[in-house]
Amino acid sequence: MNNDSIRSSAMHYGFVIVACCCLMMGVNIGITFSCAGIFYKPVSQSLGVTVGEFGIYMSLMYIASSLLLPFAGKWIEKYSARKLLTGSSILMGLTLIGMGLCSAVWEFWIAGILLGFSVAFLLYLGFPTLVNRWFVAKVGLMMGLCSAASGIGGMIFNPIGGAVINSFGWRWAYTGFGLFILLIETPVLYLLLRDYPADKGLLPYGSTTTKKDDGVKAADVSGMEYSEAIKTPVFYAIMLFAFLMMAMSTLNLFIPGYVQSVGFSLENAAYAASAAMGGVTIGKLVLGHINDRGCLAGVMVTTIAGAAGLLSLIVGGHSLLLLLLGAFMFGWAYAGVTVQTAMLTRTVFGNRAYARINAIVSIALAAGGAIASGGWGFIVDRTSFHTIFYIGVAMLAVCLAIGFVALKRKS
Repeated sequence: MNNDSIRSSAMHYGFVIVACCCLMMGVNIGITFSCAGIFYKPVSQSLGVTVGEFGIYMSLMYIASSLLLPFAGKWIEKYSARKLLTGSSILMGLTLIGMGLCSAVWEFWIAGILLGFSVAFLLYLGFPTLVNRWFVAKVGLMMGLCSAASGIGGMIFNPIGGAVINSFGWRWAYTGFGLFILLIETPVLYLLLRDYPADKGLLPYGSTTTKKDDGVKAADVSGMEYSEAIKTPVFYAIMLFAFLMMAMSTLNLFIPGYVQSVGFSLENAAYAASAAMGGVTIGKLVLGHINDRGCLAGVMVTTIAGAAGLLSLIVGGHSLLLLLLGAFMFGWAYAGVTVQTAMLTRTVFGNRAYARINAIVSIALAAGGAIASGGWGFIVDRTSFHTIFYIGVAMLAVCLAIGFVALKRKS
């Protein structure tokens, strides 16, 4: 095969990299984020604390990520992404095992900080950085595929976690998840991940560059410099978009509790969580495909579908079918957190300094999660689930406006 025709090769190692990114998102992020909601009620009841107090660990996780991201963005460019991501996976596995041993809420808060250090690499920087290094063509589709894996992980691990909690307790569920990450998933990452196409003697998939030596930087040929980007108003508009999208997405943590609050069992609540993850999975794949054709269409789909899902949850009442439908549609907005934010950033600013720009935008993602994941719990304790769902609808409306303005300014 002609080395200049790498795009046509079905065996390009970039697809192995995508598979590794899917594994990170499906296992690490699928367990840590997508399955977090099923632990809220049993753990808070066991410890004798409110859901809001327990949920502080998620806020601390986001805060720790946001504090680390400015440094992590530089480290992932300077050092081996393979070693950083593998080490982060080890830290996450050990932390989850430790959570199974916790007997006080403050111990979960410490665990949240440790999880935040690993999440900075595994969620915010891992797959966006590697996909942009290894692909020139089909970037949106690959982004969507990697990000969708977290939904698949949620669909798989939510029912498993719910069954383990019912049969053996939440401690065994945390311990089992941690052991799975340490013993099965992490070794695969270490063996298969590579930092750049040049490490395998390749060009990025879809590259038209004729020299392999240029493979490392072949994707970084257009766009704004970091120093230029941070001076533009649209940069801060996108940071607000990221903040609101992540804050809205943490409503996912409260869907299982909401389903139980209207009279359904923990098993049904786990099904609702899985329905949301089904929406996340399909939404991310579709959004990736849509964004390869037009970023504005992606913004519209993720915000409008998400708002419709939240409204369906509100009016669903005691209809399990409507609740599952609402959770599924909400998953499309959840999908936009990683896919749409990354693609909006890339569309507006290009590839030249993507890793550094995306790292700063990801601080807004982490900040949104930090404030909202704990904040929603306190609002629910004082008002109702409907209140936070209405606020989520308003946030999505603002995100739609921001996406429209940012892309018009870019044009």
